[in-house]
Amino acid sequence: MKSNFYSICTLLGLFILTSCGNNNTKPTSETQSKISIDSGFVNGSPCDINLANIHFTKSINGADTLAKINSNEKITFRAGEKSDYFSDPDGKLSNNTAPILLSKIDNTKPFTLTAKVTPEFTEKGLYNAGVLYLYVHDNFYQKFCFEQDERGNHRVVTVRTMGTSDDNNHDVVTSPAIYMKISSDTKTVASYYSLNNKNWQMVRLYKNNYPSEFWAGISTQCPVDKGTQSIFEEISLQQKSVKDFRLGI
Repeated sequence: MKSNFYSICTLLGLFILTSCGNNNTKPTSETQSKISIDSGFVNGSPCDINLANIHFTKSINGADTLAKINSNEKITFRAGEKSDYFSDPDGKLSNNTAPILLSKIDNTKPFTLTAKVTPEFTEKGLYNAGVLYLYVHDNFYQKFCFEQDERGNHRVVTVRTMGTSDDNNHDVVTSPAIYMKISSDTKTVASYYSLNNKNWQMVRLYKNNYPSEFWAGISTQCPVDKGTQSIFEEISLQQKSVKDFRLGI
């Protein structure tokens, strides 16, 4: 009987230890994603670039030293070699070196960021782009690009990063410049482009899950070549949204 009693106690002890060990389970993919979003590094330093329709107060990777503003508020925005913002799912292409100028957003109110963008496209300028940004931190942002692709086409591209980046290639555009717009009514975020600032094509729409305050801005990227520039004109950040999210007007 004593032998059986000790055997039962031993089995109970193993069961309890096993149960306790099972409580130390790995996070689910959803939990891991939330951790990576919440724990990103908030990049940048203060700056003061005040245009008629936007005030840039944060500079990432020296952006304020790379943006030249002329008298009619046209910005010529340079980027050095191999500069990009992208977090590849396998880590091979991860790079957070592109310069970005940012303006604070009150996300409890509607907003619309608009700019006319003319990137410098060259024969070797793979992924060169002029870019609009929504930025929380280095693990949580959206970029909206007019970008040169692998075949030399000039294409509208959206990238959304939540821990790692997706990559969505949209329309090919033959015009050297396009108008680009990101708009939110506090619940929805959508991205659009236009050739004439009148007729808009929606390229991406998703739920606004950004915090009550975050950042919007502009950037130039040059992931492969030795440097490039983009020209930004008619830049505007307004506290209103488009009325029709399908038409972008």
